[in-house]
Amino acid sequence: MFAHPDSWPEPSTGSDPWTLLSHAAVTPPEGSVPIAPPLYQTAAFSAEDAEGFARMATTPMHEGFYTRYGNPTTRALERAVAALEGSTAAVATASGMGAITAVLLAFAGAGDHILAQRLLYGGTTGLLTRLAPRLGITVDLVDQDDTAAFARAARPNTKLILLESPSNPLLRLTDLAGVAAFARDRGIVTMIDNTIATPLNQRPLGFGIDLVMHSATKYLSGHGDVSAGIVTGRADLVERVWHEAHLLGATPDPFASWLVLRGLRTLPMRVARQNTTALAVARHLAAHPRITAVHYPGLDGHPQRDLARRQMPEGAGGLLSFEVAGGLDAAEAMMSRLRLIRRSASFGTPMTVAVHPAAMWSAMMTPDQLTLTGLPAGLIRLGLGFEDPAAIIADLDAALG
Repeated sequence: MFAHPDSWPEPSTGSDPWTLLSHAAVTPPEGSVPIAPPLYQTAAFSAEDAEGFARMATTPMHEGFYTRYGNPTTRALERAVAALEGSTAAVATASGMGAITAVLLAFAGAGDHILAQRLLYGGTTGLLTRLAPRLGITVDLVDQDDTAAFARAARPNTKLILLESPSNPLLRLTDLAGVAAFARDRGIVTMIDNTIATPLNQRPLGFGIDLVMHSATKYLSGHGDVSAGIVTGRADLVERVWHEAHLLGATPDPFASWLVLRGLRTLPMRVARQNTTALAVARHLAAHPRITAVHYPGLDGHPQRDLARRQMPEGAGGLLSFEVAGGLDAAEAMMSRLRLIRRSASFGTPMTVAVHPAAMWSAMMTPDQLTLTGLPAGLIRLGLGFEDPAAIIADLDAALG
């Protein structure tokens, strides 16, 4: 822990402006505590003495040495997310992909094997199919609906299992307890992307998963104004991830951490609203004559509804997807007619956003890889915001009409 500014020796600045302004600093008012977390917008910190500097430089995840290693604002964010997920440690990154990449490098290398479910975010799939082979890592993708498929595909050199539940964008669930039990018996590290569920709807560590990752760009920040990621879990595993993250430079700017920390304060209210709105919209779309399928684990007719109740007892989240009759052309026409709903690649914002995954992810994956995802050509992903559900439904009906 770095020393409080009040305990630092006062520099002998003299009266010349060059020296005085070089050492100008802000100290908190005596006897008062800010109600908002302070922003430590600094690239580096100084030490009281040589011994202190050596200690800071050699302590992993130190929050008062160099911001690429750690920062007090970022540490406050990490502690908050760790508490939400019920873990003991966390490391924040510059993006969700930065977090996943750091995990991959922390637990797999040349000659190792990774297992992952077939239905994943397109960026994760690209990482596993394009970058991992260049590092000498082999990857197998399995059907997440078949828990036993993970055991059948495992090898003696399997080091890591990557999961995402619910998956993006088809909202399929993975039996977390089943996969975790098998992996623990084999000594394989498990990581789940919990971005869609959030820690309020699902806490994977309680089902035996080792590491939980979030694209904090989405629900954790909640305002669509920051890019960040975070990984949380057991302290020794998180430290291994930190070593890779800070070498990669995949660490967040302090202001980005401050924005996510600010967003976390309203997370319970936002998630509750989006849970309710998503269920109302999903029920409406399920009865619409131009919709052939709705993918939302909160619907009573969802094939994994019982698993959803066990793993996500508080709600099924604010993301859903649906298939437009007529395929690719019909989906594109519907997207062009939206007026209230924004067309955007992200989600988790105050406004409702939609994207046509087959069109968006074609730039990140080859045609063969796109086919493997099983994405229907007419699929639309909808991220619900805070608007009146009736207004969202009216916009969808008009666009579909």
